[in-house]
Amino acid sequence: MIDAELRADIRRKFFGEHWKVGTIASTLGVHHDTVRRAIEVERFAGRVPVVRPRAVEPYRAFVIDELGKYPRLAATVIHRMLEARGFRGGVHAVRVLVREVRPRKAKEAFLRLATLPGEQSQVDWASFGKMRVGRHDRPLSCFVMVLSHSRRVFACFVLDMKLEVFLACHVRAFEYFAGTPRQSLYDNLKSVVLEREGPVIRFNPKFLDFAGHYHFAPVPVGVRRGNEKGRVERAIRYIRESFFAGRTYRDLDDLNAQLAVWLSTVSDRRPHDPSGPTEPTVFDVYAHVEQPRLLPLPAATAPTELVQPTASGKTPYVRFDTNDYSIPAEFVRKPLTLVATHDVVRVLDGSVEVARHPRCWDKRQTVDDPAHTRALRDGKRASREGGGRHRLFAACPHAAEFLEGVARHGGHLGGTTSTLLRLLDAHGPRVLDRALVEATVARAFTAHSVAHLIAAPSRTRHELPPIPVVLPDDPRARDLCVPVRDLAIYDALRVAAEVAS
Repeated sequence: MIDAELRADIRRKFFGEHWKVGTIASTLGVHHDTVRRAIEVERFAGRVPVVRPRAVEPYRAFVIDELGKYPRLAATVIHRMLEARGFRGGVHAVRVLVREVRPRKAKEAFLRLATLPGEQSQVDWASFGKMRVGRHDRPLSCFVMVLSHSRRVFACFVLDMKLEVFLACHVRAFEYFAGTPRQSLYDNLKSVVLEREGPVIRFNPKFLDFAGHYHFAPVPVGVRRGNEKGRVERAIRYIRESFFAGRTYRDLDDLNAQLAVWLSTVSDRRPHDPSGPTEPTVFDVYAHVEQPRLLPLPAATAPTELVQPTASGKTPYVRFDTNDYSIPAEFVRKPLTLVATHDVVRVLDGSVEVARHPRCWDKRQTVDDPAHTRALRDGKRASREGGGRHRLFAACPHAAEFLEGVARHGGHLGGTTSTLLRLLDAHGPRVLDRALVEATVARAFTAHSVAHLIAAPSRTRHELPPIPVVLPDDPRARDLCVPVRDLAIYDALRVAAEVAS
């Protein structure tokens, strides 16, 4: 590329002084082609370029017709259709022809939308990957609401996108803005729109009740018309790039605390008009212009808890979101109601709260209230001890008096009862009851004293203590019949052995 001054000098020498191309090139120190381009030789050559017909040209009308009916038809598909009609060229020629004749979609122009103060908000979800909670990953989502006039942003991170969480985020946003806009724009998400056929929309009835409580109108944007809620789309990108990128945090509470600081110190302080002066800021326009135009909040906050029926199995736990939460033992297998928020899980019997736990966002965990399990263990222990004492009292009339003495002298009733039951099984009720009487008279209120009294006659006769027979659980051993043999033959063998020695 030469400058304008050199180009003018070349043209003057060629057309005015009639210098040859070679003379100009050698004199000015440029290439011959540079001289020819400067004097535009091709304009005076008089030669007409030869356009060779392409092998695909006879099929141009067919390609135009097919693309008119199917504008998105791929060039490779058209190439196979042409091959079936005798075309022998490659796919590149077809691609060139398709690029030339494919109908061009008209570019849509958009108007810059202006909204009145307090008239509209725009709402959307945004995904921010995963967050590790305990031993499992939970999807991390961000709820974003933008006031369309002032462009003030509210956002919060959550680990669930269910309808109840969606409504709770609305409540937090309305309290943050200290009012409610008259309408809110949404994508066609299931929390708002259950079904849509063109302009005919079937709203989620629970969301309509919520909107009626706060006096705003939900407005779904057109299908695949994200430009209609561009303010919230830009706010989500702003949060990704200005707040979330490269940020570290301990947990969800820490992340939301950092987000709240960023919203008040960075987002609220940005210029309301990005292309204009730095004043007024977004917060200035919100505070002085838009907030006074918002609808006042209702006196009562709308309920946003997740409410569902529940019941436990044999164990005193109800399951929610893969985790088990304890309940009092008396409500086992009884129909109950579970009420859950982002932070708390409650279990109700009718309108009476029977259990309350902090919500666990890990998975497959057991959340215990020590009072529930302690009451169950104490009840089981009392039941076992009460059953044993009942059998002991029924077999031995003097057992109650003996156990009263044990209690008065500070003995352990449970351990004493267990030992007496083993003595009852080993020696029978008559022997045990006689020993209990003797122990009571002697004021020896221990199970070891009773066992000593039972064993006293055997020691007097120099008898060996009985050896308990422990049989295996296998029924083939327990039910085995062993014939009774005369043990005198063993005595005879012993006498014979003594004589021989």
